[in-house]
Amino acid sequence: MDSANIFDHNRVILCHFDNYSAASFFARYGSSILAPAPLPEGAGAIAEPADITECHAPEVVKAALIVRYGFAPAELTHATGFREWMGSSAAPIRIHLFRFTTFDPPCAALEPHGGIFKPISEMRGTPMMELNLLRRAFDLVMSGG
Repeated sequence: MDSANIFDHNRVILCHFDNYSAASFFARYGSSILAPAPLPEGAGAIAEPADITECHAPEVVKAALIVRYGFAPAELTHATGFREWMGSSAAPIRIHLFRFTTFDPPCAALEPHGGIFKPISEMRGTPMMELNLLRRAFDLVMSGG
């Protein structure tokens, strides 16, 4: 499955957390926090499906992120405690949380894709469904997950 099709079934929240200062930043693209695109119209939260396919696997999504955005594999980790799913008319969509392990947020890596890093306090205007996902991601990051 090519990386474009992977993102038909997955979305990603990218974050950077500084362990020293506890500063957390999340990627934002226009009014959305989800890469590579916002959720489809009418998507809503669902329970984790019983039949999770390979296309939802974190390592497959990470590989697709690396191909699409050119991120360095060693600088990106998957937050295993973040297990969110959305239902759409086409198929279930898994929401992944990936964290950069770099000293500073890799702003230059996001800029060519219309992305910027912002603290959660500057996320006004984000759709409510995404804000709820962001709150859960923030709670997990701040708790060390």
